[in-house]
Amino acid sequence: MQRFKNIICVVTLDPSSSATLERAVVLANNNQAQLTVVEVIEKIPANINIPASILSPDKIEATIVTEHLKELTALVARWRDDIDIKIKVLVGTPFLEVIYEVLRNDYDLVIKAAESDTRLKSVVGSNDMHLLRKCPCLVWLIKSESPKSYRRILAAIDVDEQVPAEELEAKRLLTHKVLDMASSLAMSEFAELHIVHAWEALGERELRSGFLTVSEQELRAYIEKVKEQHSLSLNKVMEEVVSKLGRNTFEYLNPQSHLLKGQAHKEIPALADKIEADIVVMGTVARSGISGFFMGNTAETILNRIDCSVLAVKPPGFVTPVTLDK
Repeated sequence: MQRFKNIICVVTLDPSSSATLERAVVLANNNQAQLTVVEVIEKIPANINIPASILSPDKIEATIVTEHLKELTALVARWRDDIDIKIKVLVGTPFLEVIYEVLRNDYDLVIKAAESDTRLKSVVGSNDMHLLRKCPCLVWLIKSESPKSYRRILAAIDVDEQVPAEELEAKRLLTHKVLDMASSLAMSEFAELHIVHAWEALGERELRSGFLTVSEQELRAYIEKVKEQHSLSLNKVMEEVVSKLGRNTFEYLNPQSHLLKGQAHKEIPALADKIEADIVVMGTVARSGISGFFMGNTAETILNRIDCSVLAVKPPGFVTPVTLDK
């Protein structure tokens, strides 16, 4: 999977990060990329009740950072003969410090162990959701039970062309970024590639409720026409994938396409469960130029319902709301 030049791997000093770190090292080696391994620790409150005669909060924090740097050094030691690994300990709010680091050093991938929300069947915890919403580069969240090699990869795309013209090109470019990443990952992992698009017939529920008078035959014809439009759009995207990959590579991958009728936030997680996907590759939002619009509701709901690793792709032109003003 040769796509990256500068990778940041976010770890914690516990076993949950081992699989993530190992994958980051392999990625860096395969891409001849720079790799920085970071840990984020909380800042010591300035008003903490510690006698000044013992240590100041700043000195306590410096001591903690030093100790954690030693532990990070031990954590990455086994790979340092093969690859140059930088280490850092950041202090502050986890997602903010990671984004600051991305902005300062122009990373193209954040890879980290997923912080599962234990209250829900969700791979995404609070800090991770902030990263997915606001981090300007790719974010790869790896579930602790994730296998070393992926067997099935699911690329979730939206090929609905019934959107404003100014959004259509951004959506098309995002779709191609998702498929490019998913195809590359499938090739490197020798994995099955599945491509899914969920569609709905606008107004079907209202038409069935009798709000408007239409015959069952007319309703079926309308739904079939909508399905045909989405099928044509998906086929068009698949042909574009063939054109980009080449016929031989496409036939080798033999991606399976899934055109599902229903709400995307329900159908995509259900399919991920059904095929036992190891990772879902998806875009976070296709809209640009909308202040405060960092992730679509559909994408966020999908992320809260899937139970596997996630590779989240930002649309071209995405601008993070986080700035280096500190």
